[in-house]
Amino acid sequence: MNSQTKTEPKLMIGYGLGEVGCQLSWYMINSYLNIFYTDIVGLSGAVISTIVLIARVWDAINDPMMGQIADRTNTRWGRFRPYLMFGPPFLAIFNILTFTVFPVQGMTKAILCAVCYIGAGMAYTVCSISYQAMLNVIAVDSRVRQVLATARSTGASIIGIILSMVAMPLILNFSSATNEAGEKMADGHGYFMATVIFSIVLIPVFWACAAMCKETYLDQLHTGPVEKTSFLDNMKGLFANDQLLMVVLATVLGTICVTGRYGILVFHVIYVVGGPQYIAMMFTSMTVGQLVSTLTVPWGTRVFGKRNYMLILNGIMCAGFVALFLNPTNNPVYLIGASFVGSLGFGAPAICYGMVGDSLEYGDWKLGKRQEGLAASMLSFGVKLATALCAPVVILLEMVGYVPNVEQTEAAKAGINFMVNMLPAIIAVISCIPLIFYKLDDKRVSEIRSDLEAGKHKWDK
Repeated sequence: MNSQTKTEPKLMIGYGLGEVGCQLSWYMINSYLNIFYTDIVGLSGAVISTIVLIARVWDAINDPMMGQIADRTNTRWGRFRPYLMFGPPFLAIFNILTFTVFPVQGMTKAILCAVCYIGAGMAYTVCSISYQAMLNVIAVDSRVRQVLATARSTGASIIGIILSMVAMPLILNFSSATNEAGEKMADGHGYFMATVIFSIVLIPVFWACAAMCKETYLDQLHTGPVEKTSFLDNMKGLFANDQLLMVVLATVLGTICVTGRYGILVFHVIYVVGGPQYIAMMFTSMTVGQLVSTLTVPWGTRVFGKRNYMLILNGIMCAGFVALFLNPTNNPVYLIGASFVGSLGFGAPAICYGMVGDSLEYGDWKLGKRQEGLAASMLSFGVKLATALCAPVVILLEMVGYVPNVEQTEAAKAGINFMVNMLPAIIAVISCIPLIFYKLDDKRVSEIRSDLEAGKHKWDK
């Protein structure tokens, strides 16, 4: 097999654009949906948590199903690229609907919000699972896959910087609400218009990714007919891949740490730090830190190995979270510095994507099955499962005394501070435990790749 040993710049850019499209879709939901539901739509914490829990549990089920569908797809455009060509317009529509304030009340309002949010999640699954799986048919060399995974995270960091700088100013620009001091406050129209703009832009970005990333190795990696196995059989096979399971477990815990924090970080900034004027500053500092961290991944994984560098990044991230917890100040210099340090662990997803590719090789060698769609969906499954477990976070806010649109009590501020900073640090430490059992270093993956190219598997040893 003529596997590429260098990564073409066009391929790096094209693959990175796919993550730009994903972030354009999910940034508003990830960063602002909770506060949109509480402060704008007027949903209670219990209702929000129920909606998110139902949506994420369904997504956790839906992701492996989408992975199986993608694995069985066979078109003239390839196996995964068609979903990046035809899925984005539907994703844009559901994103916009999710940030629409419908003129209804009571149970009808809650049901509409749930339908739109679940629809956005399903459309995102179609695009994101196909995009993730595509990595393993546009490259077969482990280092090349890691470089492309880094390009993906770099795309996420760059668009994250842009979105963190422009999202809230854009929301406020289209908003007409003001507070008692005459300062602009976010309203429903502001959230809606910002979402419309980001959703329109994501469509051509996904199309560019599909055009620039060809499934070069698909036919070489899949020489026989597609095996018609059941969904349950496929899931059993994937759970037999112990190395993939370690990656998924670490991903679940790491996502609980980061996504759960992101979901309520805006509450911390507004009500503990000092107001919405600090949002762009802190979020931009975090995304810059993520970019810096991501750019170090090729070097760090080469010097320390994928697993060890993830452990290092987690340790640095925890230090930043603890610093913010111990001193929840509104001092801009301190906020920028601590937020930057805390976000240096956000380069870990780039490593996870590379580890999934290596686990796919290991699964092929151990089990004799190569299922890019299902393997990619397992990582997404871990993310969605973690998000489902984060669903009660708004209820926890209410438990510590949070009340929307008023000055918070000192007890409520202390509770929000603990939830946003110290609790994620604790979870980040726990997320390191599964990594202890991950054994696929570059040398081992190279040996497995050589065996596969020679037609050998574990049972031939």
